[in-house]
Amino acid sequence: MYIHELAKLSGVSTRTLRYYDEIGLLVPLKKEDTGYRVYNQQQIDRLQQILFYRELDMPLAQIKEVLDSEKFEQLESLRHHHEALCQKQQHLNRLLETITLTIQSIEEGIIMTNEQKFEAFKQQVIDDNEKKYGKEAREKHGEESVLASYGMVKNMTEEQYEAAQQLERMLLERLGEAMEEGDPTSELALEVAELHKRWLSFYWPKYTKEAHAGLAQIYLADERFIAYYDSRVAPNATKFLTACITHFAK
Repeated sequence: MYIHELAKLSGVSTRTLRYYDEIGLLVPLKKEDTGYRVYNQQQIDRLQQILFYRELDMPLAQIKEVLDSEKFEQLESLRHHHEALCQKQQHLNRLLETITLTIQSIEEGIIMTNEQKFEAFKQQVIDDNEKKYGKEAREKHGEESVLASYGMVKNMTEEQYEAAQQLERMLLERLGEAMEEGDPTSELALEVAELHKRWLSFYWPKYTKEAHAGLAQIYLADERFIAYYDSRVAPNATKFLTACITHFAK
């Protein structure tokens, strides 16, 4: 299949297909003397996988790493895509319901509560947490604690939801400043740990220093947490945050 045929089939422009070739993400079977790129079924299937991952907002470099891995399994990958896209569809459906209610409230004078305005966003927080950490959370803290935490998120007011988001932004900013000082026992580092404690209070029904210190160790042992903080602040941010919390929780 020539490049223009693949472009028509997939909806991906020939310019994008050439770029994928340049970065090694989708290398054609061969290039003819005329310069035309030729693709076989293997490359067509790979392009489908690329488009699935792009729908999940995965960077191209990471997609290449995943697809080139010796551990890559197409069937398992498709199952993952199916689950992720179903969750994304559910989130979009909730957003559409919220938008519809908002339009009706404006056009028809229907009263929309503040809770309804933010329900879809709060549910997404719960769904993301359940997908990433639900199993481990239940094993460590039990079903009752997990459901209590989700209940706190659902019952957040508009002001509480925004306060939690603002507090996390402040936490990440202070964490970066404390890392520049380099001392996890400094006054600024203690402020970081205190901000983290306050942020947890929006999601934990009960706070203890022991649980806080334990969570810090989970952060350090889990690549998902490491990726979360390191990507938003700086490399080794998770390690530094863990040190701040450990000192704070003594």
